[in-house]
Amino acid sequence: MSKAFKRIGVAAKLHLENKDAVLRPIIDALKHAGAEVFFDSHTVGDLPCTAGMRPIEKTADLDLLIAVGGDGTILRTIRELRPENVPVLAINAGSVGFLAEMRLAEVDERLPALLAGDGFIERRSTVSADVTRGEESVFRCIALNDVVMSQGTISRLLDLKTSVGGELLATFHADGLIVATPTGSTAYSLAAGGPVVHPTVSALILTPINPHSFTQKPIVIPGDARVDVTIAVATTPMFENTSVGLTVDGQVYHELQPGDRVCLRTDMTVQFLRSSTDAFYRALRTKLKWGEGPES
Repeated sequence: MSKAFKRIGVAAKLHLENKDAVLRPIIDALKHAGAEVFFDSHTVGDLPCTAGMRPIEKTADLDLLIAVGGDGTILRTIRELRPENVPVLAINAGSVGFLAEMRLAEVDERLPALLAGDGFIERRSTVSADVTRGEESVFRCIALNDVVMSQGTISRLLDLKTSVGGELLATFHADGLIVATPTGSTAYSLAAGGPVVHPTVSALILTPINPHSFTQKPIVIPGDARVDVTIAVATTPMFENTSVGLTVDGQVYHELQPGDRVCLRTDMTVQFLRSSTDAFYRALRTKLKWGEGPES
């Protein structure tokens, strides 16, 4: 076994069916390789397969973190456990699993090789969102995919004054604005018309949602740029009760108020353990069917 992977943590999808049966072969393989195995007490908990194991106290104490589930599980694991200097191996137990390295059915065949050191580290950036109301910081979170500022229950356009590096870019008059990492370029941003960006590129992607102006298109900016967005709702009385929210990776929601300022910037780097350097292109081909022509 690679000297790098002696202490391995396991996290899983919260409502994974047959969780003990799914995790047991993974944990058995880790123990067979000589690893000390820890578990995420929030998502794995008290299962027969974790008997005698200890919960994860700090990810910094681990050499590898394994996330078992779909893309949502991977997003949650990154956000909550923050494995900044610990490689993450994602095993798909969901549907698409765009971020995953392998499927459950491939564990017996592929996991031992990765544990033996036959793999590559792929680095991806996250984006942080800091919300300031007046002089007070009221919310902070990181996202692996994206941060979205959008209207809520009533479909009305917002004015989102956006600056990049202290310079005014535009006031987007739109349903909202997506600030995505390159990893998130294949998620909501892509559905809203944004570009596909390789996940190892240092960049942020700003994609307006249904902009009122045809000239306001998605834009890719340097990854070290700071983005500031001020939330403004049209001042006419009929718009006074418009709800505005900030959504992180499609999982965490925070209500915004007119005048709130959202500061976004590239944050911690996440390391993914991969079996080849072709992982992203392979995922485009096999999971997004990218570049394929119409079926005959």
